[in-house]
Amino acid sequence: MAVNPQLYPNGMPVSFVNEIFVLARDGVEFEIDKIPGNQGGNVKGKGTIFLSNIRMVFVASKPVGNFFAFDMPLLYVHGEKFNQPIFYCNNISGRVDPVVPSTEHQALYSAHSFKILFKEGGCGTFIPLFFNLIASVRQYNRHASATAVQPRVDPLQASQTPVDEMMRHAYVDPNDPTRIFLQQPNSESQLRRRTYHSQNTDN
Repeated sequence: MAVNPQLYPNGMPVSFVNEIFVLARDGVEFEIDKIPGNQGGNVKGKGTIFLSNIRMVFVASKPVGNFFAFDMPLLYVHGEKFNQPIFYCNNISGRVDPVVPSTEHQALYSAHSFKILFKEGGCGTFIPLFFNLIASVRQYNRHASATAVQPRVDPLQASQTPVDEMMRHAYVDPNDPTRIFLQQPNSESQLRRRTYHSQNTDN
C-alpha cells in the first residue's frame, strides 16, 4: 500500500507502466487504519475508488488532514469479504499489506484493515469485477511464482493479468454508478510510474 500516491490534476491516479484501469466507482466511503499523523491512525473519507489490473486506489473528494488518497496493490490484499448487513449499506472489508522497501524488514510493518462502503447506488457491477479481477491476479501470480524464486512479491507483477475479456463481458447493474473504462483515461499523457518507492516518474 501507499499513502497519497501521485495523481493527475483531475484526481486520476498516475499510471504504472502496463497498468490498465478497469473502472471507477464514485460515491463510496472508505475507512483505513494505521495511517501515520492522523488521530488514532484511523481515517474515514468519501470519494472514488479506481480499480486497475495492478491495484485499487481510493481518492478522497476532500482531503482528510494530510490524507487524500490510498493505494492498495491487488497482490497484497487478503481476507476480502463482501458484507450485506441488514441495517447498513453493502461494503467490502479486508486487509492490505504495506509495500516495504527492499532495504527494510517486512516484519517491522503490519497490515492495514480497510472497508469500502457503497452508500450511493448499488454495487452489482463493481463487486463481480473486483472479485474476478483479484482471483485472476492471484491465479496469474501463482504461475509466475512457480517459475521464479523471489523473496518478495513485486506488486507490479500483476500488470500481466489479462483483463480485456473480463471488461468486455462485465455485467452492468443499472443501479450501480460504476464507470467501466473502455478507453484508458489520460492516455495522452506520457507520464508513467515504474516502481512503488521512487518519487520520480518516467516519460
